[in-house]
Amino acid sequence: MKRGSLTSTILGLMLVFILLSSSLALYAILNLSISIGDAKAINASGSLRMQSYRLMLAAQNKPETTPEKIIFFEQTLHSEALQRSLNWYSPEQLSDQYLLVIERWQSMRKFIETKDLTSYRDSLKDFVDTIDTLVLKMEQFAALKLRWLVISQVSGLILMLLIAIFAVSYTRKKVVKPLKHLMNSAETISKGVFDVDMPKTEYIELTALSRALKKITTELSTLYRDLEGQVNEKTLALTRTNNELNFLYDSLVNLHADQLEYKTLKESLDQLKRFERISHLRIVIEHTDETSDVIEAQGGWPEDNNYKSVAFPLMIDQRQLGQLEVISDKRPNHQLFENFALMLTRSITIHNATEERQQLALMEERAVIARELHDSLGQLLSFLKIQVNLLTKSLKRHGMNEEVEKQINEINSGVSTAYSQLRELLSTFRLTIKEPDLKHGIEVMLEQLKSQTKAGIELDYKLPPHLMQAKQHIHILQITREATLNAIKHANASEIVIRCHVDDKGNPNISICDNGKGIEHIKERDQHFGIGIMHERANKLNGKVNFHSNMEGGTTVNLSFPPQQEPLNG
Repeated sequence: MKRGSLTSTILGLMLVFILLSSSLALYAILNLSISIGDAKAINASGSLRMQSYRLMLAAQNKPETTPEKIIFFEQTLHSEALQRSLNWYSPEQLSDQYLLVIERWQSMRKFIETKDLTSYRDSLKDFVDTIDTLVLKMEQFAALKLRWLVISQVSGLILMLLIAIFAVSYTRKKVVKPLKHLMNSAETISKGVFDVDMPKTEYIELTALSRALKKITTELSTLYRDLEGQVNEKTLALTRTNNELNFLYDSLVNLHADQLEYKTLKESLDQLKRFERISHLRIVIEHTDETSDVIEAQGGWPEDNNYKSVAFPLMIDQRQLGQLEVISDKRPNHQLFENFALMLTRSITIHNATEERQQLALMEERAVIARELHDSLGQLLSFLKIQVNLLTKSLKRHGMNEEVEKQINEINSGVSTAYSQLRELLSTFRLTIKEPDLKHGIEVMLEQLKSQTKAGIELDYKLPPHLMQAKQHIHILQITREATLNAIKHANASEIVIRCHVDDKGNPNISICDNGKGIEHIKERDQHFGIGIMHERANKLNGKVNFHSNMEGGTTVNLSFPPQQEPLNG
C-alpha cells in the first residue's frame, strides 16, 4: 500500500494541476482565437467611415472612379474581419448593429448610383454614426473578452499556487529524503567510480530509480571506453565544416575582389571541384536577352547525356539567373553547393547592379554635357550663323568681290556643318539618357531617323550586354548614326540593314549595309568631318571602321572592336 500510495497521490496532484492548467490554457486559447481578428475588424469598420467620405468626393470630382470605390467599400463591408460579427459567440447587439450598417449601406449605395449626391450628403452623418456605433460595440466586446480572460487567469494562478505549495510540502517529506541517499551514490559515480551500491528503499518508484541508476553506471562504463572514438569522429566532422566555411569565405573574397568575369568564375569552379573531388562542374548563366553563357570547371563537361546531373538554381527574388550543375559519383554536399550557388547569385546580382549604376551615372553626365553644349556652344553657333548672314547682306550692298564671297560662303558652310554636328551630338546624348541598354538606345535613334527618310531601316541586334561598358555606348551610337545618315542623305539608299552580332573571334561587330550609290560617295566624302570622327571613335573603342562595296550594289560600313571583358563562354 505504501508503495502505491505515493505514486497515486503524486499522480493525483499532477492530474489536478494538469487539468487546471489545461483548462486555463484552453480557455485562453479559445478567448484569443476569438479575439485574433478584433483589431483587424475595428480597423476595417473604422475605414468604412473614411471610404464613405471618399466616395462622396469621388462622385463629385471623379465620377468615373465611383464604381471602383463602391466595389472597394463593399469588399471591406463584407470582409471576413467584419463577418465575424455574425458568429455564434458575438453578442446579439453587435450582430444587429452590423446588419444595420449593411442595411443603411443599401440606401447609401442607391443614392450614389443614382447620383443623388444631396440625399447621400444628408444621410452621410447618420450613416457614419451607425458605423461609429458598430466600432464602439466591437471595442466593448473586445474589452469584455479581455476582462474575462484576466479574471480566469488570475483565479487559476492562485489555485495552482495553492496546489503547488501542497505538492512541494508532500514531496519534500515523501520523496526528497530518500533521494538524498541516491545523490550520494550519484556523486560517487561522477568521480569516475562506477562500482557503487545503491540504497534500499521502501517505495517502488525509488527502487526503480536505483535500478535505472545502476544500469546507467554500467552503460557509462561502456561509453567511456568508446568516447575517444566518438570524439575523433566529431572532430573530423567539425574540421570538415570548418574547411567548408573557409572555402566559402575564400570564394566570397575571390568573387568580390575584382570585376566579375569568366576567369574569376572559372577559378571559383575549379576550387570547388578540387575541394569536393567531383567529376564535372559548370555554371549556366542566363541573360535578359534570352542568351546564356556556360562556364565549365577544369576537365570540361561530357557531351553525351548518359550522366545524371544535379542542378542548383541561382535564384533571387523569384527570378532565376541560371543554375549550377554537378556530376558526381558520390552524393553531393547539398548544403555546400546551395551556399555556393547563393554566393554566385549575389555576386552576379551585385555585378549587374554596379554596371547599371555606372550606366545611369554616365548617361546623367551626358545629359549635363548636352545641356551645357546647348546653352553655350549651340547659342554661340546660332549667333555666328546670324552674324555671317548679316555680314553677307551688308557686303553685297557695298559691293563684294568673288574671293571675299567665296571665303564668306566657306565660313557659312563651316558654321552650318558645326551646328549640324552639334545638333546630332546633342540628339545622341539625349536619346541615351532614358535607356541604359544599348539596344534600346539604337532603336530610339533609328526611330528618329525613320522620320527623315522613306527608306526602310531594319535592325538585327544580337549583342550580349555584358561585352560592352556603358562608356562605349555613345561611340557605338554615334558611329551607327553617322553611317545611317550617310546612307540616307548621300547614298540615296532605299533599304538599310543594321546588324549587331558577335563575330567568330568573339568581338562585337556592327555593320550598316545599304543599297545606295556604292562606295564612290564615301570616297568623294573621304575628307568629310563626320567620317573622320567615325575613325576617331573607332580608335577610342580600340577597334576599326571599314567601308566596302556590296556585290549587289551599295555600301557596308563595318565596325569591329574587342569586348570590354573576356566573354563568359570563352
